[in-house]
Amino acid sequence: MYNNLLTEQKGQIRFITINRPSQLNALNKETIEELHHALGDADADRNTGVIILTGSGEKSFVAGADIKEFADFSIAQGGELAMNGQKILFSFIENMTTPVIAAVNGFALGGGLELAMASHIRVASSNARMGLPEVSLGVIPGYGGTQRLAQLVGRGKANEMVFTAGMIKADEALTWGLVNYVVEPEELLAKAEEIALKILNNSATAIASAIRAINANFEDGVNGYETEIEEFGKCFGTADFKEGTGAFLEKRKPNFRN
Repeated sequence: MYNNLLTEQKGQIRFITINRPSQLNALNKETIEELHHALGDADADRNTGVIILTGSGEKSFVAGADIKEFADFSIAQGGELAMNGQKILFSFIENMTTPVIAAVNGFALGGGLELAMASHIRVASSNARMGLPEVSLGVIPGYGGTQRLAQLVGRGKANEMVFTAGMIKADEALTWGLVNYVVEPEELLAKAEEIALKILNNSATAIASAIRAINANFEDGVNGYETEIEEFGKCFGTADFKEGTGAFLEKRKPNFRN
């Protein structure tokens, strides 16, 4: 179905693997478009409650964008490249109502780190290396990297990482809050799946509301507290609220029909 992706359904978990090992899973135009469609399909599937996104092999999650595709672009073409990429993939992931867990194996550089940061949760293998090396090419991160990195690790550390174009190791990424967990490479997918299974115990409609409320805090001109109030109120009209509160009062486990 896809030239550059592998997909697998395991219960309510959809695994999407970027499969360009000879290119260290670099993001070219085709792969970005395929990810948009694969993620959109999983988000629309009522049988999918969590998506795990990873790269093939142990060397690389995504080693960056495919530079040869845009090396001769004009100013206008460069701006269009960033705008389209953010719209169809990076901001698209961030605003999906199905949680996306990035299982970061090996290098996550440039667009690869931006892809991980757009995901809702990040788990890294101990051999992972992360960075935004774009200034070494005379350009800056264009897929949301300057914004999301500063949100996750603070302005000072983001400035250092972007200005030096350096890589950080997984343990440092954990210390700075760039990733949620670091595990050995052979435990990476199992850890991501463990988190996914915990998420699946809960209400999918409530999680979708939580995503919208949390994201609102980072949107210009949007009052996150007001969004939280609105989403909180909407929850009272859902079947999951009736089931969740009923189960609590009856001292039983809820049976969410996610």
